[in-house]
Formats: sequence, C-alpha cells, structure tokens
Amino acid sequence: MSRPFRFGVNLLASAPAGEWSAKCRRAEQLGYDVILVPDHLGMVAPFPALVAAARATERPRVGTFVLNTGFWNPALLAREVATTDALTGGRLELGLGTGYVRAEHDAAGLPFGSPGERVDHLRHTLEELRRLLDDEEYRPGPAQRPVPLLIGANGDRMLELTARHADIAAFTGGRTVQGSATGQLAPITAEELDERVARYEVLAAGRGEPAERNLLIQLVAVTGDREAAVRPLLEHVPHLTPGQALDLPIFLTGTLEEITAQVRAQRERYGFTYLTVLEPYMEAFAPVMRALREG
Repeated sequence: MSRPFRFGVNLLASAPAGEWSAKCRRAEQLGYDVILVPDHLGMVAPFPALVAAARATERPRVGTFVLNTGFWNPALLAREVATTDALTGGRLELGLGTGYVRAEHDAAGLPFGSPGERVDHLRHTLEELRRLLDDEEYRPGPAQRPVPLLIGANGDRMLELTARHADIAAFTGGRTVQGSATGQLAPITAEELDERVARYEVLAAGRGEPAERNLLIQLVAVTGDREAAVRPLLEHVPHLTPGQALDLPIFLTGTLEEITAQVRAQRERYGFTYLTVLEPYMEAFAPVMRALREG
C-alpha cells in the first residue's frame, strides 16, 4: 500500500526576521508538511533558519534540502544537528548530499575533490553522525533518536548509500553537467529515472523498512497551455523537444486535473509520495496539494 502524500517547500530567498517568519507561516497555512532550506553560499545559513522557521510555526517539520556535506566537519555537524533538533522540538529531518558546485568550494577555500572523494566524505560523515547522535551519552542530545535522514542521490554509489542509510530516498531528477563549475544540472528523462529507481530498488532489497521516496519538482505551472509553460526552459535543455520536456517528471504543467493525474501516475510508476517544490512555486502548488489530499 502506498504511503500518503507529503509535501515540502524549499525556501531559497533570505529575508529579515519578520518576513522570514511570515513566509514560514504562509507555508504552514497552505498546508506544507515540511519547510526546507538549501545549503548554498549566498542563501540562508541552514540551521538558524530552521530554528526560526520552527519558532514561527506549529505543525510543519523542518529540514535541510540538502546539506553540502563538503562544507562540514562531521563532529561539528553533529553538534549543529543535535542542537537544531532540540531547539525545534524534534521536528528536524536532516538532508545530506555530496555538494556539486565547485565555485562554492573555491569561494569558501575548501577542497572540492573528485566525485569519488566527495562520496567518500559523505559516507564518513554518515557513519560519524550515526555513531555520535545515536549514543545516549552524546551531548548536546537531539530530541529524536534517530534524527530522520534524507539523502539526495542519482549516481550508483550515492544510491547505494541511500539504500543503506536513508529514511527518505530523494531522487534529483537531474545530473551535473560535466565540467560546470557552477553546478549546472541537466534533467534526466522519465525513462532514465525508471532505470535509477530500479537500480535503487535492487540495492534496497534487503531493507527491513522501505524508505519514503522524494522528488524535487523544478517547475509548477497550472495552465491550459502546457507548451507555453515549458517553452522558456527549452533553451536550457536544447536536446529535448517540447513534448519530451513535458514528459520530464520534474516539471508539473497543465490544468489542475492534469497535474494531479501526473503526480498520481508518478506515485504508481516510481513510488514518489513526498514531493518538494521550490519557493517560487509555493503558491501555485497549493491547490495541487489540496486536490491530491481530497482525491
């Protein structure tokens, strides 16, 4: 039996305290289950932003989507996670990724490393976080043991880590453009995502409890003209026709009925029950959430 839907919004724009609190309260009013923040230079610092989000709201959980693990020393990260979980009353969901923007590491004076080195650092970080945070003697102590863990993945080694460690398996729906220092991503097709999900299922076959599956949605457009909605994006995906772009799982376009049907179809096809939308689409996605919950 499928899990019920959950919905998160990834807040990208920094704001003064009053505006940040109002934005978080609006997400709660719209019905979002999780308020999320990314981990990029030029955006909010994740953990204080999440404490502020929890203080401004009552119901939503809060989470990182996702931490750039290359920025973090595992012992220091464990302290941040435990403190944030305690200060939010056990509402934290910790999202981790390898990091994919070389320019940010350069600006921070931190090594970027090869893909393999970044995965190795994430693996070490996961092991240290579990060792520290699951220890009843560890201080400061988190409110939750364990703190729910989300891993954002696409490659084979990352899917292996996700299958072994994650409570939430987050599929990126894209891959980094080779040689891009700015972290440019190219979307993967519906068929390529089929293969990635199938690979994950093989790796996760021995799990006792199935993980929740998440997809990051890059576009939401409730419209009667689907092609017009994706046309401005075609310059970023010149290898795709408009029809192929409309089939991308990370784009939700069409009438309210068409979008809800697409989301339900993707739940059947891929097992996605937890969808994350970007802040610019927070309002546009709200009627979709209501329709899915009522249906």
